Amino acid sequence: MQGTAAFRHSNTAIVAVSAVEAPIVVTSAQFDERLASTYERLDIRPGLLEGLAGIRERRWWPTETRFADAAVMAGEAVLEEAGIDRGRIGLLIGTSVCRDHLEPSSSVEVHHRLGMPTSCMNFDLANACLGFVNGMHLASTMIDSGQIEYAIVVDSEGSRHTQEVTLDRLAADDATAEDMFAQFATLTLGSGAAAMVLGPADRHPEGHRMVASASRAATQHYDLCVGDLDRMRTDTKALLDAGLELAETAWRPMTSEVWADMDRYIIHQISSVHTSLTCQRLGIDPKKVPLTFPFLGNVGPASVPITLASESASLNAGDRVLCLGIGSGLNTAATELIW
Repeated sequence: MQGTAAFRHSNTAIVAVSAVEAPIVVTSAQFDERLASTYERLDIRPGLLEGLAGIRERRWWPTETRFADAAVMAGEAVLEEAGIDRGRIGLLIGTSVCRDHLEPSSSVEVHHRLGMPTSCMNFDLANACLGFVNGMHLASTMIDSGQIEYAIVVDSEGSRHTQEVTLDRLAADDATAEDMFAQFATLTLGSGAAAMVLGPADRHPEGHRMVASASRAATQHYDLCVGDLDRMRTDTKALLDAGLELAETAWRPMTSEVWADMDRYIIHQISSVHTSLTCQRLGIDPKKVPLTFPFLGNVGPASVPITLASESASLNAGDRVLCLGIGSGLNTAATELIW
């Protein structure tokens, strides 16, 4: 069947959401310095990361900080904020793109180090930049059905290694203009971690209720952005065009009716161009879209919860919030919250 899949959530609330920023600030000007000779040789104007993408800086973790370490930091922060007995948590989902190894899952180390009970299921759920939103949806489904009482979703991303090897590659004498543009998106990435505790809404009137979710796939575009920790290749224009077409097909009817005039739109953070065009295509007031990409870059699936956590203090009870993203592949997903 063609169309957008829609879901209702009956009894799930966000109990707490927390973010941890990586401590090392790396500016786009520093990247330009690393690539100065290549820019000159290829007659490419420097400053595209800040001037075009709108990314002034991003964060890196120290070299000794592993992805699991960052996920544990975010998990500890959200558990302290939530004040939930860990023995009552029935599900831990790791949604990171970045991982220290392929096997075992990243979630098992996080599960152990957070002191989760043996009855707490744990696994990784990977779906490019949509992983965290998908994790929220899955956790809500299990809470609503009564299979679990509480869930924790964690994510940690780190761009340092990928950007360092990419900068070395692009600074080489044999780097071409094609190489530069195919790997430009890699330089927009950032590092950070986030976590969320979800539980039954009827036991947490102070929580932030999940109302509805929806998703749509356009997987014919699976080859537009392909990467691992050493190299990411992106057809930036084709990815932007296809992503905007998918978003408009999926969400324009919703943002014109059901999701019109939300109090806040938490859009996955990519760049100024992406954000501006998304708002135009969906009819969203850009004043209601908080921005974190100028100083954090694109933190992958951690982007939505990091931005949501940064906005939590300014949201009022009863505010309607829409979390919306597009992930490489392509997929798009959104979740409505009542704050």
